[in-house]
Amino acid sequence: GWGDEITWVQTYEEGLYQAKKSNKPLMVIHHLEDCQYCQALKKAFAENEEIQEMAQNNFVMLNLMHETTDKNLSPDGQYVPRIMFIDPSLTVRADITGRYSNRLYTYEPQDIPVLIENMKKALRLIQTEL
Repeated sequence: GWGDEITWVQTYEEGLYQAKKSNKPLMVIHHLEDCQYCQALKKAFAENEEIQEMAQNNFVMLNLMHETTDKNLSPDGQYVPRIMFIDPSLTVRADITGRYSNRLYTYEPQDIPVLIENMKKALRLIQTEL
């Protein structure tokens, strides 16, 4: 999967609760099992030590294989893979995006450095804004 050592919350609601309680950002990964792009991203994500460490220690992690009813999680459409961050004040960070203007929250395996930067940005924003 995305990483053997990562603790995952089961639902979006639980993720929001844990984010608020732990003062950690919630990282939501939307994907589908039969999506080749999702599989490629999952492999790159799981193999990256820095991502794994941050995901284990600094984030509440949610892995979604279906769409939520929360429209804030699909501001520019429903596509996979997409990764979004929600801060502990329960604000969806629409300002933390990947490289693509047509699919703001998608990442490809070669975008792992961008994802790492965005994870760090999500953590920095907590320190400065909350």
